[in-house]
Amino acid sequence: MNLGFGELVLILFIALLLFGSKKLPELGRATGKSLKEFKDATRDMIEEDQPADK
Repeated sequence: MNLGFGELVLILFIALLLFGSKKLPELGRATGKSLKEFKDATRDMIEEDQPADK
């Protein structure tokens, strides 16, 4: 799924209309934290599945 520049601008414009300019930074931070936690949990699950090399 490729999003071009025009699509990204449209999505950002719609988000600005829906949430307002004061809420967007807060939503961005919350999304970033959620993605980081998901990435860390995924990495931990992968490390648990791999056998320990000794």
